[in-house]
Amino acid sequence: MKSFFGNNKCIAMVLTMAMFFLACKDNYKRIGEEAQELIYPQGVAQNFRLTYTETVEKVGSEDSSDTKLIAILNSTIAEDFDNLRFKYWNFPEGLKVDFFDEEHNKSTIVADYGIIYSATNIIDLQGNVVIETHDGKKLETPQLYWDRTEDWIFTQAKFKFTNPEDGTIMDGEGMDFRRDLNFFKAHKTYGLMTIKEDES
Repeated sequence: MKSFFGNNKCIAMVLTMAMFFLACKDNYKRIGEEAQELIYPQGVAQNFRLTYTETVEKVGSEDSSDTKLIAILNSTIAEDFDNLRFKYWNFPEGLKVDFFDEEHNKSTIVADYGIIYSATNIIDLQGNVVIETHDGKKLETPQLYWDRTEDWIFTQAKFKFTNPEDGTIMDGEGMDFRRDLNFFKAHKTYGLMTIKEDES
């Protein structure tokens, strides 16, 4: 009799433990940020520096040609997500881009954060974005997009544009322009002020 009850206790204990483990299934439904799959870069570079150059004329397989400097990108951290279907580079600690025109004049863009989308050639700059051209023009805005293929820059955010050539300061919202700021189209302006210096 004892062994019969002893076996039943063991079987009951095993069944209880099995039910306990099966009942511990995670039924919690994750939403929002918890539901997002973690994505890691395929590479991380510190003190990153990338130089964009362009050949002056078409180069064959064995030809050599002169190149012209287009831009130099510097960042303390660069994260390479080119392992994803929609490839991009991430600059979480900000970036600085020096770009050069045909006469080798240097202008600068700085931002607190940036993403370069490899497939579309679009750069998304965010946080204290400032463009300063070689001739002293200055644009300040919280976010800016740069289409490198079309060499076109645009935003829907608020901006402040200063042009020392004619003493103009313009505040507005939304604009698009060429990289050298020679063509500038503001969507909405809040004020335009011309400051004239006293010639006496």
